[in-house]
Amino acid sequence: MLKDKDMQLSIYSILYNKIPENHTLKILRDELDFSFINEMLRKTYSDRYGRPAKEPELMVKLLLLQHLYNLSDVRVIEEASLNLAYMYFLGINPEDDLPHPSLLTKFRKDKLGKKVDGQAYLTMDEIMAEFLHQCVEKGIIKGTGISIDSTHTEANTFKCTAERVMKRLASKLFKTMEKENGEVPVEINQEIPKYKEIEDHKEAKAVMKSYLEGTIAKVEEKIHIESSPKTKEVIDNAREILENPKFMEQKGVRSIVDQDARVGHKSKTSHFFGYKTEFMITTEDRIITAVHVSDGAYVDGKKFDELLELTKKSGVTIGEVYGDKAYFRRPILDKIKEVGATPYIPVSEMAYKIDEDLYSYNKDSDEWFCTQGNKTERKVYKKRKSGKETYRYYFEKETCRNCPLREQCISGKTVGRILEIGINTPEFYGYSQEQKSDEFREKYKKRSCQEWKNGEMKNFHGLDRAKGYDLKSMELQAKLTAFAVNIKRIAAILSSNKVSHFNFIVIFLKLKDGNVRFQKTCA
Repeated sequence: MLKDKDMQLSIYSILYNKIPENHTLKILRDELDFSFINEMLRKTYSDRYGRPAKEPELMVKLLLLQHLYNLSDVRVIEEASLNLAYMYFLGINPEDDLPHPSLLTKFRKDKLGKKVDGQAYLTMDEIMAEFLHQCVEKGIIKGTGISIDSTHTEANTFKCTAERVMKRLASKLFKTMEKENGEVPVEINQEIPKYKEIEDHKEAKAVMKSYLEGTIAKVEEKIHIESSPKTKEVIDNAREILENPKFMEQKGVRSIVDQDARVGHKSKTSHFFGYKTEFMITTEDRIITAVHVSDGAYVDGKKFDELLELTKKSGVTIGEVYGDKAYFRRPILDKIKEVGATPYIPVSEMAYKIDEDLYSYNKDSDEWFCTQGNKTERKVYKKRKSGKETYRYYFEKETCRNCPLREQCISGKTVGRILEIGINTPEFYGYSQEQKSDEFREKYKKRSCQEWKNGEMKNFHGLDRAKGYDLKSMELQAKLTAFAVNIKRIAAILSSNKVSHFNFIVIFLKLKDGNVRFQKTCA
């Protein structure tokens, strides 16, 4: 049962006067409104029955403190019981009791994003969007540029080979059967093959797969599987893993502890095992507007439309969009154009395969020119059976016939050079030329805010490693981390605004007094 918030202050609340006016938590409590949290979650609590519950606003603030200062569930409760600034931010009296640390886990799992009648209440996306609305209304977010990028997070376990995963599945099956049924039937062979003694890796995988499949079949033969739900759950999970063709290629499940984590690539030679967090951030104010979390094999940009829509719904004005080469794709460029923004994304070599040292393009006449000055005289549209669409540009035959570089450029009996390009290449050529300008290079420097924010979340707020063991846990961790760094940034902007206002008043008083002195350092 959710009770109304007790607003009565005790005599001990006078201690809060000791908190400095520019303290981050004091600024947040005084300037931002958290009251919407209780209203949004009210339907997830009973109106009449049960003991009075801890307020959702209090629980969300505790989660925020936890990720703001990178604390465990136990540690954040300990710190909040001693730290006056924490107490003031939480909106409690110094002598009030705080919830048991276990309630934080229950709140994360059972309340955040809980569905009632098919509708989810108080998701982290909604919480972030509400505070972004407040930032827009207060003039905290002023810029129109947004940047998008992704960062990786290591799983809270290590990746195993397919053989080791199957060994652990077999061990888990035996332990579950023994616990649920009292014993493992003697007809079932519990001697797991020693795969490490098999030199051939492929043979080792085949041996382990054969053993696990045979064991599952034997278990189903010897026990009544429907009366052993936990054993059945382990068997169903094992079958699902084995039936995935990616598993034997070591591209699927790599750990039974965290079955959602996947191997991802940071570069051609560097990889990781875990998750990817993709987020949008305002370039001028450095506030995160939208977050998406997926496994490590996620391809950057797949959720671009979703992130852009979340940013628009939060009230942020979008004028420019920044990204790295991974985001230089036709659908993304079209979406940016649709919202009336300008893309600042370097041309990707994969999307634009033209050697500009050999060819140049005139978009007005729709002609390509080679280094020897020859130009194309016609083009033909082609669509292959695979569905790929291209243009074939034909250079003037007579000019090619007499060209001094003919032997280097044309082979066989072909008379004139034929340039076959992707259907989007002419437009991409225009992007490539714009990106050589000083204006583009200067503008693109704004994207550096994204790299700094990645480092901040990973080095100071624990996003370098997952704290849980599945995608849902990782998603909540990433979004709470983004929420925490946003709150910290908002407090910094509000604090600087207060300082600027104070400096203005000081100068004005000096002018009234007649003692004028020019100071370059004053705001």
